[in-house]
Amino acid sequence: MGIITWLVLGLIAGVVAKILLPGRDPGGLVGTTLIGIAGSFIGGWLSTKFLHRPIPKDIGEPSMWVASVAGALVLLIVYRLLFGNSRERR
Repeated sequence: MGIITWLVLGLIAGVVAKILLPGRDPGGLVGTTLIGIAGSFIGGWLSTKFLHRPIPKDIGEPSMWVASVAGALVLLIVYRLLFGNSRERR
């Protein structure tokens, strides 16, 4: 898979993570999108490193989607814990 495919997958994973974990994020839409892309990369890397799963060549592989969304969810939770909801503090 190419880098563009990973970016698109990360974008979609970020949207899915945002739907599964609603609320206002400190970074807004751009921050959530970047977290989704980073989560996609991290989830894919962790699944290949620790679960010994090769990186699939097909974007329709369910394990790739699960790893990407899980990575995005974890990063979104960590981001919210670290930075909180900065909009409420004003």
